[in-house]
Amino acid sequence: MAYNISPAHMSYPAHSPWASSSSRRPSISTTVPPPYSSAQSFYKSTRGASEIIPGLYISDLSFAETPSSLTSYGITHVLSTLSSSVILPSAAALHPFPQPRHLHVRIEDLPFAELAAHLPTTTAWIRDALRAQPNARVLVHCAEGVSRSVAVVAGFLVAQYGWTPTEAVQYIKSKRRVADPNFGFVQQLGEYARSIGVARS
Repeated sequence: MAYNISPAHMSYPAHSPWASSSSRRPSISTTVPPPYSSAQSFYKSTRGASEIIPGLYISDLSFAETPSSLTSYGITHVLSTLSSSVILPSAAALHPFPQPRHLHVRIEDLPFAELAAHLPTTTAWIRDALRAQPNARVLVHCAEGVSRSVAVVAGFLVAQYGWTPTEAVQYIKSKRRVADPNFGFVQQLGEYARSIGVARS
């Protein structure tokens, strides 16, 4: 089942009344991978999916639209974060695997595009998906898996673990080298952190 979400249609509260136990909190690496030496190496590294925490992945659009990619990773939920249409594989193309549940949040990759208003919904959707079943595998993607999807997953980590946006983005970078949300999204992550009571944003 697919959903298209706009800020006016969000149904989740702005404050997230849940948090993971501290024993499951990942450690934040202080090491950020060095920049790429060429455009070609950067392009190659945006291909495929990166596991950020157990069961939560970030990828580019191509991965999300490829049946063998979804089935090989056992993806059960797909969160699309881009303004254009997404053509996910049909049930027939995925058979015998079930078609993933789908949420499509339309966001432009621009510094002043509205991100913060979507974060309560995307955070709660990821949370609920991971809690839904023991083998849940949630894929968050945008066009390249660099900015929009990273910002949305960072918002989830801020709410889940009480991290600052800087900590969340740095952690994602340690798992997906190309991660680089635009500066406007980072600022809006700070607004979101403050709205849910994360003091150091």
